[in-house]
Amino acid sequence: MMKIRTTLKFVVLLGLSILLISCETVSYYSQAARGQLEILTSREGIQGLLQDPQLPVELREQFELVLQIREFAALELQLPVADNYSTYVDLGREHVVWNVFAAPEFSTQAVNWCYPIAGCVSYRGYFSESSAEAYARKLEQEGFDVYTGGVDAYSTLGWFDDSLLSSVVNRSAHQLAGLIFHELAHLVVFAPGDTTFNESFATAVEREGIRRWARARGEQQLCLDSEQNLARQAEFVALVSQWRDQFDVLYSSDTSETEMREQKQGLQQTLRVAYEDLKESWSGYDGYDAWFARELNNAQLSTVASYNDLVPAFDRLLQQLKGDLGQFYRRVQELAELPVDEREQQLPNPDLLARETAFQI
Repeated sequence: MMKIRTTLKFVVLLGLSILLISCETVSYYSQAARGQLEILTSREGIQGLLQDPQLPVELREQFELVLQIREFAALELQLPVADNYSTYVDLGREHVVWNVFAAPEFSTQAVNWCYPIAGCVSYRGYFSESSAEAYARKLEQEGFDVYTGGVDAYSTLGWFDDSLLSSVVNRSAHQLAGLIFHELAHLVVFAPGDTTFNESFATAVEREGIRRWARARGEQQLCLDSEQNLARQAEFVALVSQWRDQFDVLYSSDTSETEMREQKQGLQQTLRVAYEDLKESWSGYDGYDAWFARELNNAQLSTVASYNDLVPAFDRLLQQLKGDLGQFYRRVQELAELPVDEREQQLPNPDLLARETAFQI
């Protein structure tokens, strides 16, 4: 009965969406509908799967871990868990969707696409890699910088109960916890049309959740690994942001397009060298090698901005509230109700954020 109600809800939602779109985008929404419906009809309850004596040990351990993460998210992080991540879907492929990002040749400002439910976002998602690549080629032919990346999980923003997917099930404890915290955070606050606000908030919740999760488990090595990974992530973001600013300076100059194109390539190469220097300080940790092996074009640079630009401001806000997540969520909900141009102005100055968290859990 629950599956029937879910399917009916999906059909109604799809019908309303199609009424709001033009004929030229019907094929895009159709593939999205097919992909989401496939997930909804493939769900299996985790509790039921755990009763299967033939369940592989590795999957059993991960399913039990997810149940612990769900409980922690609800009780300690005050996240709206409900029935999210209580089911499992074996996708039979590496990623659940592939997102296409685009930016002008001489701008790091991402192109936005607007949708009936989610508002405007800086990517276009496809459940088929070949479809994503075909759309990416079309954008490239129009002169855009394009970046296509596989996505292992996403939030349906409360329209459906999200499932644990095979694309993420084998992640480490802190990675899996962080992903679930991040996606559940979208159910707390989501401001349609403001990708940077939404993703930065979810990333801030993810990072804080990982810290608290590691401490609560009382595993010293997990705590150390968690803090080290968060520190590396922060340094990666800082590096890319610093060089993105250099690209912006170039693009705002009076340089000719030919010269600008040459200097752009030079900056891309210099960014790779800077990354190699940073990696040395990480004792050779290569977790970002695949990212830097790509073109490093404007579309790729914009993805880091979308997920991280406002994270320091959200960190500062949580610090001001002495780590009270309930107050933090309420304040961010208030910010989400403001006009877009007022939101960032109301966030605290991240420059005041101490290098280490001022409160302990």
